[in-house]
Amino acid sequence: MQPPRTHSRWKPTWAIQVSLALHAAAAVVLVARPHLWPWVLGAVIVDHLLLTAAGLWPRSKLLGPNWTHLPQAAAASGAVAITIDDGPDPTVTPRVLDLLDEHGAKATFFCIGELVAQHAQLAREIVSRGHSIENHSQHHLHRFSVLGPAGIAAEITRAQDTIESVTGQRPRFFRAPAGLRSPLLEPVLARLELRLASWTRRGFDTVNPDAGVVFQRLARGLRGGDILLLHDGHAACTSSGTPVILEVLPRLLQAVSDARLTPVTLRSALT
Repeated sequence: MQPPRTHSRWKPTWAIQVSLALHAAAAVVLVARPHLWPWVLGAVIVDHLLLTAAGLWPRSKLLGPNWTHLPQAAAASGAVAITIDDGPDPTVTPRVLDLLDEHGAKATFFCIGELVAQHAQLAREIVSRGHSIENHSQHHLHRFSVLGPAGIAAEITRAQDTIESVTGQRPRFFRAPAGLRSPLLEPVLARLELRLASWTRRGFDTVNPDAGVVFQRLARGLRGGDILLLHDGHAACTSSGTPVILEVLPRLLQAVSDARLTPVTLRSALT
């Protein structure tokens, strides 16, 4: 029998604390000096624009904790994390798994809940081969970042339950669709005991069909602690019709090996 899950307490960042204080001050000023409403409104609008900009920057930590690199101990040991988004894809993912096996590498798959349900056996195979599946929302909605608290919680919770029911493992990390989020996300993640993970570098392999360019973006300055992003779902295809990841991944794994680094899953880097 599993022990009952506990909820982590949400701790607002300094940016969120400043925003909350500004809103409280704005309310006081409007009561005491209502004629100043244009200035108050302007300050609140600027605050919202700044928070929106932080949400549009996937690697930002202004809205909450965010893994852009592996923890120091993992980085010092030469670990890197290859993360693969938007699957599982029945055509691409099996070939990705074979490439990882050939190099003895482990990866983290940020999977979409509804695709895990549709391709349950493939999801179980990902885990059985020693990789991990983490939460990339239930439906990968393009409007995820503008959902309200209930919508965000529903998307993440459904994916948690779907992935756990299929694989037997409950995700410990979350990556927002396209990396976009709002200040409403972190309280939900804290309640579900999920860590937000973005990346150190990404290859833009959903839009760039040039495998050479994608590889260079990922491999340039490669070092321990890097979190690298590729896609097995929604992958662009090269001029020959091959999903970009299938041409990039062998070269990337060789570069990792040449640099004497070790590909690990995100959850193995938890301390």
